[in-house]
Amino acid sequence: MSYSKRVDQVAGHLNYPKGMLAGQVAIITGSGQGIGAECARLFANEGAKVVVNDIDEKKAKEIADQINSSGGSAIGVRCDMLNDADINNLVKQAAEFGNGKLHIIVNNAGFTWDGVIHKMTDKQWDTMIAMHCTAPFKLVRACSPYFRVKDGAPRNIISISSTSGIHGNAGQTNYALAKAGVVGLSKAIAKEWGPQFGVRANTVAFGHILTRLTAAKEAGAAITLADGSKVALGIPGAQKKAQEEAKQGEAFTDIPLRRPGTATEAAAAVLAVASPLFSYVNGQTIMVTGGRNM
Repeated sequence: MSYSKRVDQVAGHLNYPKGMLAGQVAIITGSGQGIGAECARLFANEGAKVVVNDIDEKKAKEIADQINSSGGSAIGVRCDMLNDADINNLVKQAAEFGNGKLHIIVNNAGFTWDGVIHKMTDKQWDTMIAMHCTAPFKLVRACSPYFRVKDGAPRNIISISSTSGIHGNAGQTNYALAKAGVVGLSKAIAKEWGPQFGVRANTVAFGHILTRLTAAKEAGAAITLADGSKVALGIPGAQKKAQEEAKQGEAFTDIPLRRPGTATEAAAAVLAVASPLFSYVNGQTIMVTGGRNM
């Protein structure tokens, strides 16, 4: 085959007039704001029917409404990922929305609950494992009837990790373990569902992305657990101030691109992994860090 013919063939494969995800149905957990919301918008722009999920029903429906008003297709579903009944209801509504088909899961929902080892409580530890490992597993298991099929359609499971899960991080033993866990989960899914069903399962590990998890703790963002207790999100002001002072002269010296990433850039990486452009990428951890820790 000539070089020009090969180029034409590749170009033909990259031509998606209705979007790279046209005809696919995607569940994106924790997509009422931040990276998840950007994923929902980008996926919808590429033709996917998006199930926007958040523990805050109002936020989920607002993002879904924005997508629909822009010509996309989405529904907003409230779901506490730590509640089994909510997960089953999420899958039920998603399957109805997709006319019995599901193609993509993005395990994005999560938060941090930091503490040094000698002061970390069992509740802090157990909640992080439940949120970042057990909940994604239960969602994947609930979706299994829609993924263990041989209809030739592409199917993807993408779990969000962190550099904390790859390299560890002081004050985050619970989060680090949980985020390392989803790497193993993705690899196991790839090996179990790849051979017969062609399911791809990958992990995207983020570095410093501008979200409420990296904002100042004093900004007041919080997660409310089922028992009514609140977990404050963000970096404490004193620690954040020390980080900024250490970076005076040249910002973010440990990041080759010299800046944090945006939520849209993070979501674009998730879209790339879900897209046909990554059709032969399976069981991998994609680092999205601006070059940090390479």
